[in-house]
Amino acid sequence: MTTPAVRLTAVRREYRGVTAVDGVDLDFLAGTFTAVMGPSGSGKSTLLQCAAGLDRPTSGIVTVAGTDLTGLGERALTLLRRDRIGFVFQSFNLLPSLTAAQNVALPLRLAGRRPSRAEVREALDRVGLAERAGHRPSQLSGGQQQRVALARALITRPAVLFGDEPTGALDTTTGRQVLTLLRELVDREGQTTVIVTHDPVAAARADRVVFLVDGRVVDELLTPDAETVAARMTGLEGGLGGSKGSETGAGTSADAGTSAGAGTSTGAGAGDMSAAARPLSGGNAPGKRVDAC
Repeated sequence: MTTPAVRLTAVRREYRGVTAVDGVDLDFLAGTFTAVMGPSGSGKSTLLQCAAGLDRPTSGIVTVAGTDLTGLGERALTLLRRDRIGFVFQSFNLLPSLTAAQNVALPLRLAGRRPSRAEVREALDRVGLAERAGHRPSQLSGGQQQRVALARALITRPAVLFGDEPTGALDTTTGRQVLTLLRELVDREGQTTVIVTHDPVAAARADRVVFLVDGRVVDELLTPDAETVAARMTGLEGGLGGSKGSETGAGTSADAGTSAGAGTSTGAGAGDMSAAARPLSGGNAPGKRVDAC
């Protein structure tokens, strides 16, 4: 069985007495693409930030590339996020005064390295923007800005790439282009990728879709298609009598707040800077692992 790139064990996150993530056990295999979905307030963004080390769980264990994040001090966690984790936000978080090349190089400079032009150009070339290296964000389209953010997240060759609604700020056509790029990175380079999305078409590009309700994993789909994902989401939303989970707390911790600051997010790459899982029948109670095998 392949070792998971990310493992969550009994992960729980509470904010002021509200349980956003409720005892989740979940694995993400290396070289796979997973989409996390759920109704508003289901805890999906909180789950993603705990998995990426941008927020600390109240209890439970998060392991990334074999390292237990929950046992790390702040400095060690910062270094791991910078070197092993990529994160792409909906809002791009590019520094407006820097060129595309300078934005991409930023995480390495923050790490005390002086990246070569070839290294930066290669990162931009991976997202099809090598010819736009000298342009500032204001001179780029929304899709191009998101691809620069993606190149910035990828320049450190992270073990896992996380995306929180990475196409949410883009028009339909541009969003599909970014999704195609994410899919190609998984297929061509084996990049482990996990995204949160509300879009069934986006989720259908993944190998696996995990559904959350009230902070718990309640279902999943393998090799999904947009129609099935949409139907499953409609069923979950129709069955809600009110969500206990909350995503309003996501990113409100000091660590997450710093990470999301103006272009200095770790995951965005400028921070501190296939067989998939067994299908679930019904919901999974806390403590039941959703293993990829």
